[in-house]
Amino acid sequence: MERSDPDYALLDRLGTGRAIFYPRPDRTLPPEGASDHRIAVAEGVELAARLYEGDRSWPSVLYFHGNGEVVSDHDDVATIYHQVGLNLFVVDFRGYGASSGSPTFAALVGDAIPAVEQFHAILDSGGFALPRFVMGRSLGAHPALEIAARRPDRLCGLIIESGAGSLSRLAAMAGGGDDAAPLVAAHEAKLRSITLPTLILHGEHDELIPLDRAVELHETIASTDRELLVIPGAGHNDILWVGLQEYFGAIARFTSRLAT
Repeated sequence: MERSDPDYALLDRLGTGRAIFYPRPDRTLPPEGASDHRIAVAEGVELAARLYEGDRSWPSVLYFHGNGEVVSDHDDVATIYHQVGLNLFVVDFRGYGASSGSPTFAALVGDAIPAVEQFHAILDSGGFALPRFVMGRSLGAHPALEIAARRPDRLCGLIIESGAGSLSRLAAMAGGGDDAAPLVAAHEAKLRSITLPTLILHGEHDELIPLDRAVELHETIASTDRELLVIPGAGHNDILWVGLQEYFGAIARFTSRLAT
């Protein structure tokens, strides 16, 4: 049976965007060694992205941040990615950072495809090595999962941090009822199609996205090469610092194993 594409715009029609998006405008100059880029996603709409280059022979990570976050929040964190031998390419959502447009759930997911295409184009033109990964934190899990399902070619793996895959709770919160059932089913089918090697990182005491949501995602995706790492004592927004060694140790092992 042919898989139908999820109608993510239904969530916008139900008013979900007002509850889940917290855009934060921010315009900063890139730090030394980084460069800013623009990604056209619709007529008159561009996403802002920042490439934190460490070494062009290293693997690179396409990264979608969490809600209320922007590219420049990663100016310091990028140095830790460099310490484990990874270049970092961070993309803002519509209405966030220096991106234009307004956020919607349909755009959050749909903009992922032009983002990964431009990610490859920029790295290819700069002579960067091919081992590449896609990563999504929290809200950014949705574009990362879209890429893993729709454009897995040229990617070695998927990393999800503090994220959820299922839309059933979000649809219920929006009052979608039976109208949202086809969307939820099509989205679940998309998740079950993901075969990229996957690493899921989640805080033991995540207060925004409970741990059982990460377990559910881990059990849903089709990849036979998947790992769920729970960071003891960590919540949603402190996971990186509470479990710094475990967090980056897992990412380093995952990316180095798959890049060889």
